[in-house]
Amino acid sequence: MAGGFLPYHEPGIVEILVIVSFFFFLSLAEWVSAKVIRAGIIGQIAVGIIYGVPLANILQEKWQETFLALGYVGLILIIFEGGLGARLDLLKKNFVLSMLGAATGVCFPIGLSYLLLYLGYGYGAVETFIIGAALSATSLGTTFAVISSASKTVDLSQTRVGSILVSAAVIDDVVGLVLSSIIGDLSDLSSPNPPNLGWLIGRPIVASFGMAVVTPLVTKYLFAPLFRKHIEYHFAQFDHISNIILMTLVLSAFIAIAAYTGTSILFGAFLAGTFLTYIPSKRPEGPFVVMSREEGEREADKSPTFVHTFEAYLLGVQEYLMAPLFFASVGFAIPFVELWTGKRIWRGVCFTLLMVFAKFVVGIWIPLWKSLTHLFSRSRKKDPKATKETQSRRPEQSTPSKSAATTYLSAALLGSAMVARGEIGLLIIEIGYNETAYVSQEGFITGVWAILLNTIIGPVAVGLLVKFYGKRIGEGEWGLQEQGDVSQAERTRGMGDV
Repeated sequence: MAGGFLPYHEPGIVEILVIVSFFFFLSLAEWVSAKVIRAGIIGQIAVGIIYGVPLANILQEKWQETFLALGYVGLILIIFEGGLGARLDLLKKNFVLSMLGAATGVCFPIGLSYLLLYLGYGYGAVETFIIGAALSATSLGTTFAVISSASKTVDLSQTRVGSILVSAAVIDDVVGLVLSSIIGDLSDLSSPNPPNLGWLIGRPIVASFGMAVVTPLVTKYLFAPLFRKHIEYHFAQFDHISNIILMTLVLSAFIAIAAYTGTSILFGAFLAGTFLTYIPSKRPEGPFVVMSREEGEREADKSPTFVHTFEAYLLGVQEYLMAPLFFASVGFAIPFVELWTGKRIWRGVCFTLLMVFAKFVVGIWIPLWKSLTHLFSRSRKKDPKATKETQSRRPEQSTPSKSAATTYLSAALLGSAMVARGEIGLLIIEIGYNETAYVSQEGFITGVWAILLNTIIGPVAVGLLVKFYGKRIGEGEWGLQEQGDVSQAERTRGMGDV
């Protein structure tokens, strides 16, 4: 009630020790699993299972709900950081390949689910579709966490395969959340006043497509010219303060627009990051063009970039508090005890293996794309000067066997990174189980098995690939790309600079 207050009580010693132990074991489990299996998030999920409802239920339920909300904010920050660090030139250059990979990553899980669940296990057609839709999503949080953890070996965000991964994962996430919105509304069809089926299915699709199309257009032709001409030079006076205010406003606006139009909040967070990456001027005299954070803070006419501000104000909180809470909250949502019966285990493991293949196959587009472009280039008249320039930039391609091996390693990295389902898969299958009458308990458990094991297998496989072959992948043609590798037309346009 207005004018009231919350009485202050000193927390009990047991409550304090429980919270202290929870955060301590989150950090310890992350460190141990990162050392042992190269996937720190697995330890955090395990701590969530132990401390949450699925197993020991040590944390009070209200604390788990609070940590879930804070963890989701952490997920938004992970995606936002991914958008801030995205290479827009690589995203644009590899857009078609990313779309092919994303389409494969959606169609294969749903199609193969019908092959096993509908024809093999005898589940219902709608039930199979819901479970397949849950397994068609790629965990954006896990994807960006994997990219971040691999940065000590190779900065995947600056590689060609990394840009394809980010684009495909974002598209799969949007498709998954569109499907979750549709699945959640299926129960309304049996109500006395059912909604229009076309609008029910079409609204999230139109909203997602609209944001994907409108955002780049208004950014390039409205906000970027306005910011560069009238605003950005004032930012040099306030450095991080002006940056963090704009970042907060932009992120809040994008996720609010995404939520109220019916698309994914996480998609809005990614678009917010790319928006802020694009709007500053790219000319050398621009205030945001600096060699280091220190230069932006020191020079009177320069400003730290938005990435620098994120690192200064938010990275520590995200890395050590919000992100661990997010992955622990994934553990809260896993029905751990119900998984352990013989029939459920073998069905879940079989479905898991099929779903690993369904996402891993996305990587096949890398060698296929290389073969297609090679055939296409052979059919055109070759430019000796361009060929010589390309070879001088990538001397390792002079050995065909080494180039082919690096291509297949890049394909394995892409396929492995797409395997994790995580929070999006759990969200979709729990909506289907709790809010519709289509998903049985056996179907729910089978889907959860696949989501859980895929979320473990994917990051572990990526960690091992980066550990043993990260440098080789980074030096290959699908690896690190210099800004100069974009086309001459893009350099002439200055990526839309005005």
